[in-house]
Amino acid sequence: MIPDLSPIFTAYEKLRDQVDGIFAQVLASQGPERVTCRKGCSDCCHALFDLTLVEAMYVNKAFGKAYGFGPERSAILERASEVDRKLARLKRDLFREEKKGIAPESIMKEAAGERMRCPLLGDDGLCALYDARPITCRVYGIPTVIAGQGHVCGLSGFDKGGQYPTVKLDKIHAALDDMSLAIERGVKSRFDKLHEVYMPLSMALLTDFDEQFLGIGPAKKED
Repeated sequence: MIPDLSPIFTAYEKLRDQVDGIFAQVLASQGPERVTCRKGCSDCCHALFDLTLVEAMYVNKAFGKAYGFGPERSAILERASEVDRKLARLKRDLFREEKKGIAPESIMKEAAGERMRCPLLGDDGLCALYDARPITCRVYGIPTVIAGQGHVCGLSGFDKGGQYPTVKLDKIHAALDDMSLAIERGVKSRFDKLHEVYMPLSMALLTDFDEQFLGIGPAKKED
């Protein structure tokens, strides 16, 4: 049985709300001329990034609540499966490049330049799970920095190299990692690296975060 993880998800929601507050502050100080996010803009919906365990489980839970059954759920899961297959091919190609001796920096740059449509992006250009979208989606339109590397949306009015209020993603990711570790400890997982699980949103939608995945209880004996 999976124990109650709601306090951890509540902590995640608090962090998410703080991030929304930061976005609002940047928008207020920089104006819509620079923060050009608007309804129907979906540039960030084609970016590749992974979710921490806590975010993956949260998004999965929100998706199940919003789309318990029906054609919309089936269509989203079908798109998620297609994205997962494309990602598998991409990882295979990048692995081959690594084996050829291509520098890791070049491989990472190539991976960062890949574009894939998020399975939650509808034909109307809107997110099917907007209120529960990941933190990365929420800060895409404002300057961010991670591991010393800055990023600005190419459609924004921010100039690369300019001095602007910047979201430090390292601190946010550290907080998310702590929450993932709290999940591992909370379920008393037999997997001591469960908190280090990262996955794309497509996989988060497709995964069944059950006792077996979380490593609750003894491992099942093979027949």
